[in-house]
Amino acid sequence: MGEAEWLKSDSVIRIHSDFYFYGEAASAALAESIANDIANHWNEPAATVVLKNALFNIEFIIRGFYEKDLIPETVWFNTNPRNNYFRIEEVSPVHVSFVDGIQCNTGYFKLDNLINNSTTAAHEYGHTIGLDHPEQLDIRGMGQPGIMYPRGTICDPPYQYDPTAEPLKAGGTINPSTRKVLQTDIDHLRLHKLSWNNKGFAVLGDFSSVYHDKQHPPQ
Repeated sequence: MGEAEWLKSDSVIRIHSDFYFYGEAASAALAESIANDIANHWNEPAATVVLKNALFNIEFIIRGFYEKDLIPETVWFNTNPRNNYFRIEEVSPVHVSFVDGIQCNTGYFKLDNLINNSTTAAHEYGHTIGLDHPEQLDIRGMGQPGIMYPRGTICDPPYQYDPTAEPLKAGGTINPSTRKVLQTDIDHLRLHKLSWNNKGFAVLGDFSSVYHDKQHPPQ
């Protein structure tokens, strides 16, 4: 989830999102690292959008905070559209990281999904601001995969876990570390359709407001 700020005089739209991380595997250093990772990926394409017949640059301002003693009420009653709350643990109840829906402000990160340039945090952020997985998951011949393609996508060999593997065989699907945010991902945010208030602000996403207790995978 985030809040978009329309700065007409600067020809810029800034999207502000703050992430509050809690859980036994969370830390201040990890919070900063995740925020930087998300910002780097989403700012990489130097994307633009046309609003009211004028061209605007898009900037993502992402901040990360470690909230060791976060209480459920803080999540439940938050009304700030910039705030997102994610638990981080070594294990996940579904074995992978997840968000609580498309357009949401809460979720659960599995620690090992966040390392080795996995792009998981940047991918899940896309869900929080309204993006779903693409319908077409066989993108052979289409080149660079966008950030919202999920694990299991069939892609060109350079973007597979193993470039020599046959499609859908071991190593023959998308390596998440090869995903990138593209201009088309920004286009799918449909910023020109947002409801901008008279101060130049609009909201991307919605409040899911779920506080996650530590969970364990099924036996």
